[in-house]
Amino acid sequence: MTTTPQPDEQTQHTFRRLLRTLRVWDTELPAFDPGTAPPTPLPLFQQWLTEAAAAGSPEPHTMALATADAEGRPSVRTVMLHDADQRGWHFATHRTSRKGRELQARPQAALGFYWPAVGRQVRVEGRVTQAGPAESRADLAKRSTGALAAALVGHQSEELSSLAELERASRDAWERAAREPQTPVDSWQLYTLDAEEVEFFQGDAGRRHIRLRYRRSQDGAWTTGLLWP
Repeated sequence: MTTTPQPDEQTQHTFRRLLRTLRVWDTELPAFDPGTAPPTPLPLFQQWLTEAAAAGSPEPHTMALATADAEGRPSVRTVMLHDADQRGWHFATHRTSRKGRELQARPQAALGFYWPAVGRQVRVEGRVTQAGPAESRADLAKRSTGALAAALVGHQSEELSSLAELERASRDAWERAAREPQTPVDSWQLYTLDAEEVEFFQGDAGRRHIRLRYRRSQDGAWTTGLLWP
């Protein structure tokens, strides 16, 4: 029976001390008046992402995507937002990946955006649907050569025998992506999260954080309310 190596006491102490010394929002944060928020969440989300990009938040279009398998075991990873419109929040992956399989089993998901440069977070929860083959192909065709090469490599979430195997597959995929930029990838799937709840969080250095939640009723109407931080 093998045992998992544990950090020694000094290493653990150093790590904990580091955590206690880290600071957040050591800069002036923007004000947010929830009374001026629009009646639906999409315009505010688009405004906040735009402002985060202008403030220098790195990769503001990336987000945490949380899914769960058939037994309810959760998993989370960072993916890229492809669009946000009246239909919902759009992202893509291989149907055969872990998240693709989990979305097939349980088509509900949550998204999390965090923009530290402005001290803002957005949470989005709702049902996920699959786009048709033509729209999924068009989504991949609009992306970069590197994105196509990664999609052509495939095997996402499968076990990898060695880095040399990845190197060979990646090299071949890059060559094909450059040579055939319209190459389809049958497993590539565009998804849309149709939001049922969206929360906007504005951080405050005095810990008087503002949380504004949008909820959609069965008739499609949105209501808003504040939450304690």
